[in-house]
Amino acid sequence: VLLSKAVMSFLLSSALETKIFQYIDAHQSDFIEDLKEWVAVESNSVQPDLRKEVIRMMALAADRLEVLGATVNLVNLGSHQLTDGQDLPLPPVILGELGKDPQNPTVCFYGHVDVQPAKKEDGWKTDPYTLTEINGNLYGRGATDNKGPVLAWINAVETFRALKLAMPVNFKFVIEGMEEAGSLGLEKLLEESQCFFSDVDYIVISDNLWLSNRKPALTYGSRGNACFFVEVECGDKDLHSGTFGGIIHEPMMDLIALLDSLVDPTGCIQIPGIYDSVAALTEEERKLYESIEFDLEEHKNNGGVKKFLYGTKEEILLHLWRYPSLSIHGIEGAFHETGIKTVIPAKVIGKFSIRQVPHMDLSVVKQQVVEHLESVFSKRNSPNKLKVSMPLGAKPWLASVNDPLYKAARKAIKTVFGEDPDFIRDGSTIPVARMFQTITQKSVMMFPIGAADAGEHSQNEKISRHNYIEGTKVFAAFFLEISKLHQHLHETSTVETNN
Repeated sequence: VLLSKAVMSFLLSSALETKIFQYIDAHQSDFIEDLKEWVAVESNSVQPDLRKEVIRMMALAADRLEVLGATVNLVNLGSHQLTDGQDLPLPPVILGELGKDPQNPTVCFYGHVDVQPAKKEDGWKTDPYTLTEINGNLYGRGATDNKGPVLAWINAVETFRALKLAMPVNFKFVIEGMEEAGSLGLEKLLEESQCFFSDVDYIVISDNLWLSNRKPALTYGSRGNACFFVEVECGDKDLHSGTFGGIIHEPMMDLIALLDSLVDPTGCIQIPGIYDSVAALTEEERKLYESIEFDLEEHKNNGGVKKFLYGTKEEILLHLWRYPSLSIHGIEGAFHETGIKTVIPAKVIGKFSIRQVPHMDLSVVKQQVVEHLESVFSKRNSPNKLKVSMPLGAKPWLASVNDPLYKAARKAIKTVFGEDPDFIRDGSTIPVARMFQTITQKSVMMFPIGAADAGEHSQNEKISRHNYIEGTKVFAAFFLEISKLHQHLHETSTVETNN
């Protein structure tokens, strides 16, 4: 009897998925037209003169959610001041809600509908604000970052409504229009919206990419970033190298020595204690790296480099994702134009950053950097002034791949794409994931649907028709899977409590 119930449940589930997927396939042209309408809005949040377009885009997104039957609150964030003193209105943030069934889990989806700047003359082969399909790829600014994924989620919700199916989960939406400009005002809003998140069980973000062009992925972590300025100053004016060269401690020479002391030729950071808090690699974690689809030669070609510091896929990914790295970005105050200027700069500022990983404390990292640079500087017996500062610090983010969110998403991907996803981290920094996790104390997952070659922030940004439509299916399948898993966890918890 138990077997027959399990079989019956499986058959009903499969039939439901088939019905949902058939609807999505049949309406893919409609979904693409919706994306075309959204891409046509030049919702560039970086350039002030286009702020009205961002606000228009927020209204479009709100209208779309209201058509679904969602309750939508467009929260006013006020304004912010530009460097020229001008006050500019911030676009509102959408807080939306659909469904309040106490038996269902509540999933909150975060996305943004603002975009990076784009012009045809930048090297686009099509008009960036006219969604254009070429060889199965949908080209347009925002197609993958992030209008396509936001619409794919909405399309999946709409499919249940169109088929008159009971919603398997309750939905909440947080959609903003300033992500590309630093999510101004979002953190404060989240802190003030604890009531909105009180009944949320899970948070899903779809604002990143797979690691490969073919194999789906789920992202469970990202590195943080601590940016540093190291300033060396000898006086209030530049000096002639013929008059002072050879008889003074030159700031540039001090700075070069300081920067050279940070990393050895193998890429190992030379700051004492910097690796002390890095978690040891477990065997379970190491196994995650073995099955990941990652082409070293393709990655070399993408970067235009001839050689990596490490020779294996596992070592490359470990050093991209779970170990800290230090990069030197530039020197301010030095002569950098064409030709030669025989000058000794009076003050130079070196700029570098450390991508830190979980368990590394930002304040400790800052102290370690300052102490190291002061120690190196003191050994030079230089009379110059040294100043070290950390103008920016963003914390890393890490989730558990054993969380119900990841288990449900893994099943959904297996159903739609026919294979298990890669579990990946991101070597860069994803502030919004950490922000949601810290403020709401809920489970957070990054659930990308765009391939590695989608070109976010670049010329010819795209999402393939395949990824957009199958991404819609995988979100719909995820709704069913997280509902089943949540219900199972609830029943198990109830039995344990009663016992």
